[in-house]
Amino acid sequence: MRTFATAVLAGLTSAKVLSQTDFDFVQYIAKYGKSYASLEEFNLRSALFHKFDSEINFHNQTERTSVHGHNFISDWTAEEKTKLLGLKNMARPQHDADVPRFEGNDAAIPTSVNWVTAGKVNPVQDQGQCGSCWAFSAVAAQESAHAIFHSTLYKLSEQNYVSCSSLQGNLGCNGGLYSNAWKYAKNKPIESEANYPYTSGTTQKTGSCTYDSTKGIGGIVSYTVVGTTTDAIKTAIAQQPQSVSIEADTAYFQSYSSGVLTSASKCGTNLDHAVVAVGYGTDATAGGYYLVRNSWGKSWGENGYVKIGQAAAPGICGINEDVEYPTVTA
Repeated sequence: MRTFATAVLAGLTSAKVLSQTDFDFVQYIAKYGKSYASLEEFNLRSALFHKFDSEINFHNQTERTSVHGHNFISDWTAEEKTKLLGLKNMARPQHDADVPRFEGNDAAIPTSVNWVTAGKVNPVQDQGQCGSCWAFSAVAAQESAHAIFHSTLYKLSEQNYVSCSSLQGNLGCNGGLYSNAWKYAKNKPIESEANYPYTSGTTQKTGSCTYDSTKGIGGIVSYTVVGTTTDAIKTAIAQQPQSVSIEADTAYFQSYSSGVLTSASKCGTNLDHAVVAVGYGTDATAGGYYLVRNSWGKSWGENGYVKIGQAAAPGICGINEDVEYPTVTA
């Protein structure tokens, strides 16, 4: 049975009444395999797409360092997009007095760093419609640290954190903090993804904890908070990838396609999303940038990555404000 979307598209194309924007929506539906259950939903998704299209056009006309385009969330409601933002319900982390602080040092650092091409970062994943970005950030930073300092690139379990770290203050699909995740792993090393696969992206539910301590391999000794200066952050990234927080609820960020995000005003600094800074470099037009691994799948951004410009605190998208890294067990 054809969906309403299929029927409407057939009618529009046969009548040859498609505007350019309508044609773009038809192409979008085909590219992303969208399917709508009713004419009302089709009209809603079309309106959302057209609104996002206008915002994309505005950014492409006014920005010189970044390119913006459609992706899988172009027809989503604001509520649906909010489900991607796992810091939205979390207060700024309050770190204990004994948590180490890193403000940089006088050591010379490379002009550019890319832990992805160095083979120390696992492929980009998709958190789905679960506010678990914090778990993906925590796990990715752990995996890379273990690969750099202990020579094995594990694939660890985000689901372990999502379902099991509530006593540390995390809320599963309703949000969490990477520092809280690492507090959990100090006493309970997390399992591999193979042993504890990720399901919350599909179910949109936190799930019950089924942790098996005999299978735990991803342990944490401690974690460190990095200063907010560009020098401190770059020095820390040169050591290992860093968990960072950004504002990601704007069309400016969500429509990112390529280039470097450099507009502080368009991106904002209200932290609502956790990601991982896996490198840094310099762009001929935009200047210094951080290479950031997102958890919205490879179809978003530059194969799942975004470049965010370097600036004084709070930084573009607020990226300077909560930079942390774990020290992992062997």
